[in-house]
Amino acid sequence: MKIKKKSQAGTMQSSDLMVFVEPAETLTVEIESTVKRQFEHLIRARVDETLAACGVKAGRIRITDRGALDYAICARVEAALRRAEET
Repeated sequence: MKIKKKSQAGTMQSSDLMVFVEPAETLTVEIESTVKRQFEHLIRARVDETLAACGVKAGRIRITDRGALDYAICARVEAALRRAEET
């Protein structure tokens, strides 16, 4: 999957997250979270798994998390990626 345009998915409500994606030459993932100290490594692992499953090799991914669970992280990242690949 190739990121062709900027897109986003999610909300800023408690137990959710916002995912912003945009085209880039390299793959970078930035995470802001209310629970970053305790769970950044788990959030990053889930994001990386979803990016790999979607075949993303390049792009800028920004996550603003408010305590989302694993399934929400996967769903929001995938939704943002699918929106970014539409023409």
